[in-house]
Amino acid sequence: MDLKTLFQGFNNKKVLIVGDAMIDAYMWGEINRMSPEAPVPVVEVKKHENRLGGAANVALNLKALGATPILCSVVGTGNRGILFKELMKESNLSTGGILANNKRKTTIKTRVIAENKHQLRIDEEETHPIIQAKEFLKLTESLMTDIDVIILQDYNKGVLTPEVIESVISIANEKGIPTIVDPKKQNFNSYKNCTIFKPNLAEIKAGMNIEFDADNLAEIESASAELREKLNANGILLTLSERGICINSEEKFTHTPVFKSNIIDVSGAGDTVVSVASLCLASKMDYTQLSILSTLAGGIVCEEVGVVPINKYKLLTEAKKHIN
Repeated sequence: MDLKTLFQGFNNKKVLIVGDAMIDAYMWGEINRMSPEAPVPVVEVKKHENRLGGAANVALNLKALGATPILCSVVGTGNRGILFKELMKESNLSTGGILANNKRKTTIKTRVIAENKHQLRIDEEETHPIIQAKEFLKLTESLMTDIDVIILQDYNKGVLTPEVIESVISIANEKGIPTIVDPKKQNFNSYKNCTIFKPNLAEIKAGMNIEFDADNLAEIESASAELREKLNANGILLTLSERGICINSEEKFTHTPVFKSNIIDVSGAGDTVVSVASLCLASKMDYTQLSILSTLAGGIVCEEVGVVPINKYKLLTEAKKHIN
């Protein structure tokens, strides 16, 4: 399959994203002085902005790639829950999989940006497990029609309980739908029988309670092979930050170093990587090429300030230089 055909094929893909959605709020400003009250800079705010974040940012990335995303998540019923749904509608994303709960707070992450740099982040959230797991599962399963791939996007905010995780993967396997997981430490061992598991370095070390040299590929290969066997996954897609990405599958282990890019902000890069990898998985792309394309995509969004979705045409242009 050539790249043009692959990218055109993304337009026909329908993706279910199950996980923690949130609002990414921004305060953009300038720093002209230090505070007289403490040794900190004073940011004079010039602009406020609200964007979709978390699993909803994954949905935005998938839409930018041409696919049809369906997000399943739980938000609050207050002003932020209303704002979240408004942001979804503004982005032409379906709210059919969004469950609202009056006992839950909608997560909001506020980033303070000044001097073209991320200065501070303020999180307002609740992380306890959702109480209506059965209702949420029923809604999620009802949306699993004609789905090409399912993403489980875990930020430890409570949507992905062990019950939800195990049920979604089990139903997906029964229906023959591949699954890709972006995990956090808390539910690390609940994702058995997924297709691709995508931790980062900190997550694999914490989740497996092991230590290894991140510059030693043999040690990385050994750790990822052990994890693949433990989870009974087809592949472990391990993101290594500035070192690139590794894929350990039944076929082989491959390391793709970072391609030269002007990294400004790593916020949201993991969302982009899992979005691109999911469409490659749904397209039955070779795992090594999947890893290369995911590495390229992660590098591209790191060239922007804040959390932004991938530019499909820029990704295709870069991919043509590196994938034959």
